[in-house]
Amino acid sequence: MGYKFATKAIHAGQQADPTTGAVMTPIYQTSTYQQAAPGDHKGYEYSRGTNPTRKALEDCLAALENGKYGLAFSSGMAATETVLKLLRPGDEVITGDDLYGGSYRIFTRVFEHYGIKFHFVDTSDPERIAEKISSATRLIWVETPTNPTLKLADIEAIGKVAKSADVLLAVDNTFASPYLQNPLDLGADIVMHSVTKYIGGHSDVVMGALVLNEKALYDQLFFYYNACGGTPGPQDSFLVLRGIKTLHVRMKAHCENARRVADYLKDHPKIKKIYWPGLETHPGHDIAKRQMRDFGGMVSVVLKDASLEDTFNVAASFKVFTLAESLGGVESLINHPATMTHGSIPKEVREKVGVVDNLIRISVGIEDIDDLLADLEQALG
Repeated sequence: MGYKFATKAIHAGQQADPTTGAVMTPIYQTSTYQQAAPGDHKGYEYSRGTNPTRKALEDCLAALENGKYGLAFSSGMAATETVLKLLRPGDEVITGDDLYGGSYRIFTRVFEHYGIKFHFVDTSDPERIAEKISSATRLIWVETPTNPTLKLADIEAIGKVAKSADVLLAVDNTFASPYLQNPLDLGADIVMHSVTKYIGGHSDVVMGALVLNEKALYDQLFFYYNACGGTPGPQDSFLVLRGIKTLHVRMKAHCENARRVADYLKDHPKIKKIYWPGLETHPGHDIAKRQMRDFGGMVSVVLKDASLEDTFNVAASFKVFTLAESLGGVESLINHPATMTHGSIPKEVREKVGVVDNLIRISVGIEDIDDLLADLEQALG
């Protein structure tokens, strides 16, 4: 039978250890495996390519995204890079103009050097994507919600554009997590996660993942995964398996707290603009209602009449929220995208899409909401 999300999060890909009956997947801390004869083994040869702890995690991730195949990587960027290795000089990619800084950096400062062209467009409008498709287009890369202005892309509509042009659609599902959104069900070919964020959930692991359904595409990606070696170790895989078991519980709390934070900030006199898909005033609210199960734990705000120094002072004055890179952990984080996560994007480029010097990104954690609201009140003054 097909289990529901919470049951899959706890059980998918995992069986009791046949040797001891251990309920938790063991940490197979080994680099190599005994073979009865050359090529005669139990499915594992060398841990760069395959490892039992990692395989359990990959199967669990695939189940959560309603996919057939999962691949875990040493970081989200290693996962992203592996998708880009499907491309050849002269190929073109259509992606978002509001994009995680690390993705923008690897696109423009690494893969452009190999003759790959990137078009940065407003992915909240499928027509902007359709306009850029040519005979050289091989990949559409979409974040939804985007980092950090939380724009929504209609995955189903973009999937139809991609399919009609015979182009791969990859969706960075990090901000939503598989609990809120399943892009493969909406027409995507590949789902990417920075597992570091909500999936791991405890700010103690750096990891990435890809999930997909097509065997030929999986075989191609697995070749690069094994050949290039950006794979995680068994200890990290174990920690993520443990984190996943509470993903559904954590995401409910993130969403509930974010709703309270957004409601508090939307009319605050110190806030000029707020981005959160759960607000009816958000341009992508209807899309979010259609393709997400809730509206997520990320909120971004622009401070009213604040200089860069003023913004730094606010960001540094929180007591419960921690000023730090990353997002999606149980603890609430404050981030200044212009100088932190998006510092690699030129000022004129990022400001066009709203990543201004007085924007603060908030990863709302699962602490007591009264303490979070009190901290916002004292920090904003």
